[in-house]
Amino acid sequence: MLKGKNILIGVTGGIAAYKTATIIRLLVKNGADVKVIMTDQAKEFITPLTLATLSKNPVLTEFFSPENGDWNSHVDLGLWANLFLIAPATANTIAKMANGVADNLLLTTYLSACCPIFLAPSMDMDMLNHPATIINIETLKAFGITILEPVSGELASGLSGKGRMAEPEDIVKEILDFFTKKKTISL
Repeated sequence: MLKGKNILIGVTGGIAAYKTATIIRLLVKNGADVKVIMTDQAKEFITPLTLATLSKNPVLTEFFSPENGDWNSHVDLGLWANLFLIAPATANTIAKMANGVADNLLLTTYLSACCPIFLAPSMDMDMLNHPATIINIETLKAFGITILEPVSGELASGLSGKGRMAEPEDIVKEILDFFTKKKTISL
């Protein structure tokens, strides 16, 4: 279903990063070519090796490869992608996206992306309900970003409420539906 589609996945530093492995596996299974950008904080929750193995591509974390000095061009990544999914998207990354902060490879690529962007927020319910986060998410919606709404359930804090990242199968379904609708519209 996704044969010929290039999907870039941004992984930020939240507990839901473990779910991103399943998202990648499902996208590859559906024929997508997947590349992954991770923040330094994301590497605390899941290893680049895991995501590289599942995506069948090296995981990018820095602007330059420390081994050989090759430049990981945020511009090229933004042009390569047919869709950029950021999952999980923490309150910190959402705030930076809403305000144009570009202090890592993921955020610089976001500002350079020429494709649709999907965002799967993941955070504690109090963070999600904070006025700053609400404004930031509304700002991103106004930019045309698709927000994949978080769901209610048990949170990493032990509290229960809305803030869990949407389930991988639901996220992949949204991506499949997007490309199916896009294909129908272009016919």
